[in-house]
Amino acid sequence: MKLAPLLSLLAVLQSPSVRAAFIHPGLLHTEADFTRIKSHVNSKQTPWITGWNKLAAHASPSYTPRPVATLCRGSSSDCTENYPNLYRDASAAYVNAIYWKVTGDTKYADNAGKILDAWSSTLTQIWGSSDKFLASGLYGYQLANAGEILRGYSGWKGLSNLVNMLKTVFYPMNHSFLTNHNGAKIDHYWANWDLCNLASMHAIGVLADDSALVNEAITYFKGGGGNGAIDKFVWKLYTEAGSSKSLGQGQEAGRDQGHATLDFALVGILAQQSYNQGEDLFGYLSNKILAGSEYMAKYNLGHDVPYTTYSNSDVTQTVISTGSRGTIRPMGELLYAHYGVLKGLNASWTKAYRDLVVSNGGGAEGGGGDYGSTSGGYDQLGFGTVLYRLDA
Repeated sequence: MKLAPLLSLLAVLQSPSVRAAFIHPGLLHTEADFTRIKSHVNSKQTPWITGWNKLAAHASPSYTPRPVATLCRGSSSDCTENYPNLYRDASAAYVNAIYWKVTGDTKYADNAGKILDAWSSTLTQIWGSSDKFLASGLYGYQLANAGEILRGYSGWKGLSNLVNMLKTVFYPMNHSFLTNHNGAKIDHYWANWDLCNLASMHAIGVLADDSALVNEAITYFKGGGGNGAIDKFVWKLYTEAGSSKSLGQGQEAGRDQGHATLDFALVGILAQQSYNQGEDLFGYLSNKILAGSEYMAKYNLGHDVPYTTYSNSDVTQTVISTGSRGTIRPMGELLYAHYGVLKGLNASWTKAYRDLVVSNGGGAEGGGGDYGSTSGGYDQLGFGTVLYRLDA
């Protein structure tokens, strides 16, 4: 081979948009995960079967999607809000895809494909107030996860259309927000805005076999300028009194606990997706996500935690917020399974928070609106007891 063509080939192979191979399925769940899940469900083991029954109650082969050409989020915007259409449809597509993977019933796969195809053939833009960037993050990662599961179904031919829609409608907004922050100062937007757009960007990259998007998300998480970057998100570390455990104060701890807990639901999604592609964000910076999760969980379980005044361009918060303290979110199963079981680390507060949510849910985490019919009940896909719990 002549030198010039060889150098050209090497340049292509070294390009960040080229990767030897992605693992599929490989976002929130891998094929090995589904093998484990099926084993627990088929043997009707508790608590997995309780979690499965919660998920199955949301699955429906006759679910009717409600796609729109312009998705609107933001009550102060110049369009009429209709974004509940998408968070409900994305949840239905995800649950139906999982139901098919576990049972083999193709009626559910067909319906999941119908939902995804309806949106990929209809949606052309996301609009509204600044909240449109929440929509681009939250629903981008959810649609990509549903598609990633369904890509293994031979009866679904809509993968390329879904990828195209996500890359032309969602990814540009993810990228725009993380680079420009809607024209605001870099520290204006709270961590959850960055984190949901990072989860979306990463998920779309995996679904599309596009490592440039994956690398962009991971690079930002490790060293970006906004509050979703790990050192700005978990920004203050303490050593817990009476132990050697690290506690990490989250960026939204002084705002309210509804958002402080949301941050860890979202970072868990990003970390799980990344871990399943061989990038361990869970372990990054000596398990800094765990330190933040332990702080968040301990406080929301009713215990005191240390607090340092937080300031940015807009606020100075001198005390931790009691607003929405004790918020219930289905996220502890994912976080504890990784840190407490898979890695055997001390994640006792995260475990206790998981147990609180499980108890509140009658023996398992729910999802799909079990935690409220408004957007907050759909910010995380949930059903973690059946999907993430590992044998001790």
